Amino acid sequence: MTESARKILGAKTPKIMIAGASSGVGKTSVTLALVVALINRGLRVQTYKVGPDYLDPTYLTLVSGKPCYNLDGWMMGRDHVIELFASSSKGSDICVIEGVMGFFDGASATSLDGSSAEIAKWLEIPSVIIMNAHGVGRTFAALVKGMTDFEPLMPVKGFIANFCGSTRHAQSLSESLRFSHLPDLVGAIPRESMPAIPRRHLGLVTADKEWMKTEILDALGKTAETYLGLDEILKIAKSGGPIPVPSIAPRISKTPGRAIRLGLAYDAAFHFYYQDNLEILERHGFEIIRFSPINDRLDLQLFDAIYFGGGYPEEYAQDLSANDAMLREIRDFSKLGRPVYAECGGLMYLSEGIETVEGEQFGMVGLLPAWTRMKRRRKALRYVEVTLNQDSLFGSKDDIFRGHEFHYSELIHNTSEQNSWAPAYTSRLKGEGDSAQEGFQKGNILISYVHAHFASRPASVVRFRQVCQEARAQKLRK
Repeated sequence: MTESARKILGAKTPKIMIAGASSGVGKTSVTLALVVALINRGLRVQTYKVGPDYLDPTYLTLVSGKPCYNLDGWMMGRDHVIELFASSSKGSDICVIEGVMGFFDGASATSLDGSSAEIAKWLEIPSVIIMNAHGVGRTFAALVKGMTDFEPLMPVKGFIANFCGSTRHAQSLSESLRFSHLPDLVGAIPRESMPAIPRRHLGLVTADKEWMKTEILDALGKTAETYLGLDEILKIAKSGGPIPVPSIAPRISKTPGRAIRLGLAYDAAFHFYYQDNLEILERHGFEIIRFSPINDRLDLQLFDAIYFGGGYPEEYAQDLSANDAMLREIRDFSKLGRPVYAECGGLMYLSEGIETVEGEQFGMVGLLPAWTRMKRRRKALRYVEVTLNQDSLFGSKDDIFRGHEFHYSELIHNTSEQNSWAPAYTSRLKGEGDSAQEGFQKGNILISYVHAHFASRPASVVRFRQVCQEARAQKLRK
């Protein structure tokens, strides 16, 4: 840590949220630039992302060199968010939290549920809000006033004007804020001064060292040093309140006993996992072993259970389909009654096959008697609360947990064989009374479009471990 940063920050761990007035204002680019600049000053930075997003955390992880954690008030609940933040922030010089959508946007139109503002309020995080300054003059001050006055007692401490047209434009915006006695700008970033981040249909492309090269990081850091008031941002970060003490017990150490060997599909096609979910599994006695459905040729009988997360199987459909040995191994594994859990992209992989938007078809594992078909428009983006229709890998009938859906694919059912599968969940959208049958279950196989967060029902992992132990014992008796 540089001497100037040490003097500004003092003894306690500071924290700051980089939020936005809306989506598309440059939160990810500005947050990345800030993290690079802070690291260049010798600071140990712990990063976080508000909401259920999987992609932004890959960038924050790559840039900071430390796992990024999601903070989602609706899926996790207040106590878990506080406990997670308190435990994961230890040993850091500063915590940087990237917001989601607009500062007050979340799971509800009438409350702070699931919003950046909710997390900032719970954790007493001073917040800087990025606003799009393109084509705006004094009206910028009116928008700032609305952001600062909309909800009482919110820790909004500064603003960043992004996409400024010129130095004079930035000066004019700052003058309008001072004249109206509003928080001043802590940054003014000209248009086209940030390096572009590649995008695809689900949002950003997953962070990759292939393109996130040294020159890109240098450009991000230089932009932050040039156009952000870093010393002022550090002072704001220091102004936050102490991290609240969680009302739940501290994180438990690993469950004693023989570990459950959990095969985790992890490669370019499958990598949408919450860091906290994986750590919850490890603390409950799971040994996580990553494998690649694209590249590996291995004996899956070494595993006690398999977990397929989300990702981009449609982008690698040809490679996945070509790995016949892996497809056979998964089929054989499931026939033995061993637990198999799949979410979203994992559902696509375990289906009969994937049809791309171009109409090409590629055969997959075939556990689920249905094809999946990619659409050009998004099929689902929503929080969901699900009730188990019967005893399953994660609980007993009528147990409830929370998660979210985000996918562009749809199922093409094979009705002649579908009846052998039971609907796994009764799913309800956040804020809506309507329900639908979702997911599929057969024996110890559970397949769904829902990305579940285990913190919404901690007992779900205890149940999962129990099912895995019983399946392993049955294997040993044979």
